[in-house]
Amino acid sequence: MPNFSDRVERISISGIREVFEAAGDDAINLGLGQPDFPTPEHARRAAVDAIEDGLVDAYTENKGIRSLREAIAEKHRVDQGIDLDPDDVIATAGGSEALHIAMEAHVNEGEEVLIPDPGFVSYDALTKLAGGEPVPVPLRDDLTIDPAAIEAAITDDTAAFVVNSPGNPTGAVSSEADVREFARIADEHDVLCISDEVYEYTVFEGEHRSPIEFAETDNVVVVNSASKLFSMTGWRLGWVYGASERVDRMVRVHQYAQACASAPAQYAAEAALRGDRDVVDEMTASFERRRDLLLDGFAEIGIDCPTPQGAFYAMPRVPDGFVDECLDRGVIVVPGEAFGEHGRGHARISYATDEAELREALDVMADAYAAVK
Repeated sequence: MPNFSDRVERISISGIREVFEAAGDDAINLGLGQPDFPTPEHARRAAVDAIEDGLVDAYTENKGIRSLREAIAEKHRVDQGIDLDPDDVIATAGGSEALHIAMEAHVNEGEEVLIPDPGFVSYDALTKLAGGEPVPVPLRDDLTIDPAAIEAAITDDTAAFVVNSPGNPTGAVSSEADVREFARIADEHDVLCISDEVYEYTVFEGEHRSPIEFAETDNVVVVNSASKLFSMTGWRLGWVYGASERVDRMVRVHQYAQACASAPAQYAAEAALRGDRDVVDEMTASFERRRDLLLDGFAEIGIDCPTPQGAFYAMPRVPDGFVDECLDRGVIVVPGEAFGEHGRGHARISYATDEAELREALDVMADAYAAVK
């Protein structure tokens, strides 16, 4: 058998997937990171119309259809107040591809990428696939990213650092002061800040801010996606934007890896961006209710959990054996160490499920906690 590449040998199947495979078919799934709302009807209709009108039978431009990129640019003008040229946007196969091409275009062999620990599982793996070296940076006790810790970790070999607010797996939202610091660090140290903003609209306290709002140089690249904003995970439509020179390099990777994002998904995402946003408010209000239900349940059980300010994840502190006890009782939760060594002693809970199942899961978690405390 031929040898495999060193890069692929450095990564393995996500610890999240391992948990799913260990659980029974009828388990309550608190590990799945996707909204439980339908895609907006006007987005679905736009895809159907595009198919029926014969608009999706050929490749689109590498960067995506112009009207979609204009809608993305307008969204960020309204939400972040930035003057974004549609030519500086690439529509991608979800936020995952956006992260991938950002890494591939900016990280040289052996260069370091600072990543939050605990943090989204792809940051470590995509750094390694790009030939880089991930450098985990521990979070604060409240699970927010500490700009001072990032700055202290920068070396001559640092190519980039990743920030994520609202955060997966933590649900933490960075303050405006911290986001301004991320921009300053990118400017002063001449390193790239990759800002993962795919949960932008799901904020309960405070507000979402982006480092690109405050940067004085072109050292910020932003990753976003329709997946979590509009409950379109299966459509696989994300985007990445930044300075023209950076976009030029990222599209070189994108054109060979992907050619273009799915054409029907592009038309659906454009409609979601331009259409009624009531579903966004509905989802956010629902997730906030579920968060409060979960936190009240944790308090009754005696489980300590930093209050998530956004996304739909909580990361409580749990004793050894808790995750296994939950799995044995038919509730899927993800061990914190799946997201980095500093996640050890935590579990990630996704509360993007209905309230009845959450209540049932809390009863199970109470039994699991009692069994191991």
